[in-house]
Amino acid sequence: MAMSIVESAIMRKLSFFIVLLCAWMYYKDTNETKHSSSSSSRSDSSWVFENILLDREAFEDGEATARSLEYDFYRETCPDAEKIIRDKVHQLFKIKAAVAPALLRLAFHDCFIEVGCDASILLDAVEGMDSEKDSPPNESLKGFDVIDIIKSELEELCPGVVSCADILVLAAREAILLTGGPFYPLNTGRRDSTASFSGNATNDLPPPNADLFETLASFSSRGFDERETVSLLGAHSIGVIHCKFFQNRLYNFGGTDEPDPTLDSEFLNRMRSKCPKSYSSTSPAPSPSFDDSPSPTAQSPSFENLLSSSPKDQGMAMTYEGTGADFGTVYYRSLLQGKGILYADQQLMVGEETRLWVRAYASDASLYQRDFALAMMKLSNLHVLTAPRGQIRHNCSRVA
Repeated sequence: MAMSIVESAIMRKLSFFIVLLCAWMYYKDTNETKHSSSSSSRSDSSWVFENILLDREAFEDGEATARSLEYDFYRETCPDAEKIIRDKVHQLFKIKAAVAPALLRLAFHDCFIEVGCDASILLDAVEGMDSEKDSPPNESLKGFDVIDIIKSELEELCPGVVSCADILVLAAREAILLTGGPFYPLNTGRRDSTASFSGNATNDLPPPNADLFETLASFSSRGFDERETVSLLGAHSIGVIHCKFFQNRLYNFGGTDEPDPTLDSEFLNRMRSKCPKSYSSTSPAPSPSFDDSPSPTAQSPSFENLLSSSPKDQGMAMTYEGTGADFGTVYYRSLLQGKGILYADQQLMVGEETRLWVRAYASDASLYQRDFALAMMKLSNLHVLTAPRGQIRHNCSRVA
């Protein structure tokens, strides 16, 4: 028994250093081929990588179930799996950039609920089982067809091998990288759930109109401290938030028939121009949409589906100050100026510690990217299923 414990510890450390070596090789290849990337983005990425090296405990000391994951889990059964996921996300991103925030939000909504990163968010409703897709916080989720496209290609090459849960977290990582965020190493070997948890999705996800206490309590229930909470909310840097999630701040905040007094007046007028008082939405939901990518369809996945989107949802782009800003920086600077779109976001300025981290991230993009990378690694390991639990679905929307 003592020998097996020692061997296990050695293997975990060896796996970690293999991750770092391969992550370095990934960056080397990416920087050689992405001539359009800015020098500042490359230096930020290198800084993040070096500091994850120094913070190896964040990688090694995840939950007990996450320790069953391995780096390059598919190296023998489907050696090109991660390359296919990476290439496909890049290809789809070129067709429609809104793919990126859709994938990020989809992964968060899958991993954050109590049952964790198990691809339960992807299951359709069947007799006797409601779908998480239909729960109020998830009604505006999109990007399901992106996962279907990736899964379809993997099934042709390696049928029944690569889990939907792994596809989701790896695709989200690529989406973050494409929008200027950091790369972070991920172990693989997650398996897919055999059930959907609509009730958990309804109750566990933090709402956009929550006050600071509610938001911190929600993230704390998943093991995130205040610093990690502030860093994860920086994901709101990309995508579009639809009017229905913040319109009450513009016209009738707290039933006062007045706007939220914490809103910057100039910014209030800008938001009202995007979301006039006459605007109404037919399907209100208590969770924001950070994308406008395509909704899932019953047809076979195709590139054409990615080009279709509904014009009915008016909203405010998170990049309202213009594109090209560092991932995260514009979000935190907007909070300092009283220009947070969501009430829950602006509430980060209320608490002493959360306000401290907002200021730190607004002034130091490299610090933010490091912290965000570590928080995403932690999120991606929440309550994962590993063999013999769970299954590998052939179709991500149906139990095998």
